[in-house]
Amino acid sequence: MGEINRDDMLELTRRMTLKRNCFDRIAGAYFDDEGFVDGTFNRHFQKLSVRERQANLNIAKAIPFSDTNVQLKEYIFGEEDRKPGSLWQLLMALKECGLKNDAMLDVFYEEFGQRYKAAGCYGVYLFHGSYDVPLKAGDGESLWESEEVYQFLVCAVCPVSGDYEPGEPESGFLFPSFKDRSSDICRINIFAQEGKRGQEESLKKILLSRP
Repeated sequence: MGEINRDDMLELTRRMTLKRNCFDRIAGAYFDDEGFVDGTFNRHFQKLSVRERQANLNIAKAIPFSDTNVQLKEYIFGEEDRKPGSLWQLLMALKECGLKNDAMLDVFYEEFGQRYKAAGCYGVYLFHGSYDVPLKAGDGESLWESEEVYQFLVCAVCPVSGDYEPGEPESGFLFPSFKDRSSDICRINIFAQEGKRGQEESLKKILLSRP
């Protein structure tokens, strides 16, 4: 386990607003209380209504904006965790395709539903984003030049009620980690609300499991 730099997370959240939105696609699935998929969705983020965009930005932003190294913790994918057939490989593929491959998403949902422990019905919300990381001068000021394009996934797991109305995220992750203002594909940041130890352990078993 490593340390997360709070400034890195705050830099990301500043791109999670209506005016400075870093997301291009949102996908997800709703699960019943037995872990079976009850419905899925996959939409271009900019085609959502303003109200929907704001609501979903609030969900996504909750993951990196959480209490670093307390609610949001960094974990390392070892060499064994990154072998063919691993969840790491699937996450890499989902990141590269920008969540546009429904077949791969279905594999993720199936694995998730089988192993995630929840108290009731819940939704899994996946966001694909990209951030043009600006170079910084010696005095810390941002320059116009881009250092790299950081492509990433945010996942938020929310309890749902009624007509799939989401509550606040109870767990989730950011992949790959945004470490030292750069992408680190060997690390993942896992989020869990305080008091949700069971959900945190479920996510760790899903994401860090070995084939």
